[in-house]
Amino acid sequence: MNSKEKELQEVQMLGLKLPTDPRWVNLAEKELEEILTDHAYCEQKAATACISLIQAFPEKTEMVRELAPIVTEEWGHFRMVLHEMEKRSLQLGRQRRDEYVNKLLQFQKKGGSREERLLEKLLTCALIEARSCERFRLLSLHINDEKLRSWYHKFMVAEAGHYRLFIDLAKRYNDEEKVRKRWKEYLEREAGIMKELELRGDRMH
Repeated sequence: MNSKEKELQEVQMLGLKLPTDPRWVNLAEKELEEILTDHAYCEQKAATACISLIQAFPEKTEMVRELAPIVTEEWGHFRMVLHEMEKRSLQLGRQRRDEYVNKLLQFQKKGGSREERLLEKLLTCALIEARSCERFRLLSLHINDEKLRSWYHKFMVAEAGHYRLFIDLAKRYNDEEKVRKRWKEYLEREAGIMKELELRGDRMH
């Protein structure tokens, strides 16, 4: 199995249909301050997304219990990125518009039952975590800075766990076949989004 086939196989383990262009790591490495800034805000928004789910669906007791520590973890990741930037004398820049996430949000079905609206939100979160995991993996393997490789590996492991949690929660509160069908639709749309977006080294997605 050559390296390209291995990359595709590992991406498919996350369900993703399209691997990241390998040139992305080189672009990101050249814009370290920018990619770390975007990473920091991604962690902040991940914490906010979990808080929003808790606020919108407080009756989902098990979900609230399982997401509460994720809020703390994601905020801790935000602080980790800030600390890494400080160590490298890099400055946190302004938050930028996240075209990738916005396109996923546009794909969400509007209306429906509370369970159906929850499903849309959980699958969106799962997909963002899956793509983040894939990109952290690339950085952990291919970025030249050895310390950053180890650092990004920790994020990769965390995102993989979050991805699985969101999928599990989706199945817990909706019919499994319905989840499977809708997840497949999300994966197809996500692959289309990846093709539509410009390859940029200053964006995590």
